[in-house]
Amino acid sequence: MAAEPPAWGVQYTLTFPSEDTALAAAAELSGMGHRLTAVRVHGHFRFVPSSFWYGRPSMDPELEGWWQVFSLAVHSGYERGALEPFLRGERMRVAQVARDHGGFQQGCGEGHAATLEGVFTRDGLVHDRPGAQVALPRPLPEDPARPPAGPPWNAGGPAGEPAAVVQAAVAVAERLYGSAEDAPDAVGWLLDEEFAFGEPYGTAGEFLGDLVDAVAHQGTCTDTTVEAIPFLLELVRDDDLAPGSRLILLCDLVRLGASGPAAAVALADRITALGGVQDESAADHLTRQAIGRGLPRLLSRWDDESDAVRFALAALAALCGTHDRHVRAWPATLPAPAHSSRADAVSLMAALLSDDRKGLAPALDRLASWLPGVAEKAAVPNVDREQLARAVMPDLVREEVWPGLTPEHELP
Repeated sequence: MAAEPPAWGVQYTLTFPSEDTALAAAAELSGMGHRLTAVRVHGHFRFVPSSFWYGRPSMDPELEGWWQVFSLAVHSGYERGALEPFLRGERMRVAQVARDHGGFQQGCGEGHAATLEGVFTRDGLVHDRPGAQVALPRPLPEDPARPPAGPPWNAGGPAGEPAAVVQAAVAVAERLYGSAEDAPDAVGWLLDEEFAFGEPYGTAGEFLGDLVDAVAHQGTCTDTTVEAIPFLLELVRDDDLAPGSRLILLCDLVRLGASGPAAAVALADRITALGGVQDESAADHLTRQAIGRGLPRLLSRWDDESDAVRFALAALAALCGTHDRHVRAWPATLPAPAHSSRADAVSLMAALLSDDRKGLAPALDRLASWLPGVAEKAAVPNVDREQLARAVMPDLVREEVWPGLTPEHELP
């Protein structure tokens, strides 16, 4: 008989404007079956003489004087993968507890319950329920069934040999900047003499992953990102770049263009709890503007592009507010059968391209009915629907066009 999998734990972190609201939320979480719940002032360890953080300035001065709740929920009887739909619902439920008490869910971490319980910081512990577990429904919920996909399309060709892709990138950098000293920080390494003697890349995807991470480390836009966008756009247009690699780079540009909306969606509850309006970061805004400035040159080749590339270009146009007549008319001509995943994605894209705010809600509802990630974001009442539509665009584009890339060149 197979041994039962180890109990799984989730530690939630919630933030509240006062000690009283934090204590009320902690009591509610304990009543839901959480095993350990602690309440501490935000930045608690800055006031503990033995702590590394003692006396240091706050890492989040906006939350000075706020309070935090740390709560451990334990689930047993199933492997982690089987718990995902249930845990998604729990994240949504805990986030609502935070909203109900004027706060927001700041994050959560997962691991084996025994490990998390052993390292749980008990300073400020207000509820200790040894052995408590959150009740699991029988049977566990499952992810919704996905609609059928649209007809297959290709990327216009493979991603190419990695050496050829590297050579194309270096040639574009030389053409734009001439030397490493004159190139943006994110591009200069391509022109450094040491780069030519480095280990060869195994796939084009590995190189392009390093390139985009240099432009926006872990997807975070900075001033360096803004400076490097013209280089990425020129590389996409370069005739020596293999078609599949062009598509990979376009997907990355969609992700960078959506960085501002994605941040707004992720921080919606926090922004509301603080009573303010979140201004898009300068780097996110300028990154999208830089993409928008270069987009007309990419769209000038529209008639020669594959449908997969057009899909990515249309997503960029939707993100940047570019109203090109070819792009706006294109979604209606796509092979997107009714009740298919592609039809739902195209409906959302068409609503953005035509500034049809009324069309966004039903398009998002259809996507949320089968895409769990969209459903979780859409469940946040403080999220703006237009921002949400733009925030989910990178995942929709990748899901649509990635199958057209040959497996050996796919990114992880």
